[in-house]
Amino acid sequence: MKLPANIRPVMRPEDMNEAFAEAFNSGDIHALLSLYEPNSILMNPAGRLDQGIERIRGTLDDLLQLQGRMKSRNIYCIPFENIALLRAHFILHTQDGNGNPVQVEGHTSEVIRRQTDGSWRYIIDHPSGSDLLERIRQG
Repeated sequence: MKLPANIRPVMRPEDMNEAFAEAFNSGDIHALLSLYEPNSILMNPAGRLDQGIERIRGTLDDLLQLQGRMKSRNIYCIPFENIALLRAHFILHTQDGNGNPVQVEGHTSEVIRRQTDGSWRYIIDHPSGSDLLERIRQG
């Protein structure tokens, strides 16, 4: 997938989470989709896997409807050859249906792969990657 001229590729794996927040904050679906390989997988909010750009687009379009501001901080990046395992902490400031401020936060888990041009893209994106583990600890 060729990137639009206004979108910078992610050249360091540890920058992926910040790049996602920047793409979200831009409101540009193309910026978000440029972070994914064409056949990648995204865990959607319903707990199902979206595979491929067109299915991922639907989930990301829904995310953009929140029209908030996101910050995402990389917690760790474990690179190995041409892949890397990431975990991030994100905070999303948005509004509910009545215009009241809402803050959503969580921890993500992702696997990204280095592309032939040296950039990095998601192959697996689990936006709530730590939720199950946290629920087990609390239960």
